[in-house]
Amino acid sequence: MEEIFTRLLIALFAGLSGWGVYVFLKSLSLKRAQRMAPPLSYPRGTPFILYFTTPDCAPCRTVQRPVLQSIKSALGDRFRIVEVNAYEQPELVQRYGILSIPTTFVFDSAGVPRFVNHGVARKELLLQQLQQVMDVEPSSPVSRTSHRVT
Repeated sequence: MEEIFTRLLIALFAGLSGWGVYVFLKSLSLKRAQRMAPPLSYPRGTPFILYFTTPDCAPCRTVQRPVLQSIKSALGDRFRIVEVNAYEQPELVQRYGILSIPTTFVFDSAGVPRFVNHGVARKELLLQQLQQVMDVEPSSPVSRTSHRVT
């Protein structure tokens, strides 16, 4: 019985340690993005999702893109989606510290990143994050360059 208890404690410690590392890396990724001016074009006053993908990413095609299109259908012009092909923009992948594809950043209307999601982000989560940035007072505008905006 004592051996089972010891193993359970070790498993719990390992799980909590892994979760802690994930939360730490996610926090670092968001802080890194917040230090940079967004290297993309976006309509002033409109929140947007920066979506890192690749043409051969199956979860991107089958899960993430349909989720984003569903949100776009529901919210219309209240936000934009900026899609970045990670193969074509390796400098952005490196600058934003992308660890996995798909990755989504949710930006407020001033171009400040507020949330990051590594891997597939559920529709409910993205809607919640968008609602929060739509309710937040925008920060000061930042400089912009161009990328594909939908």
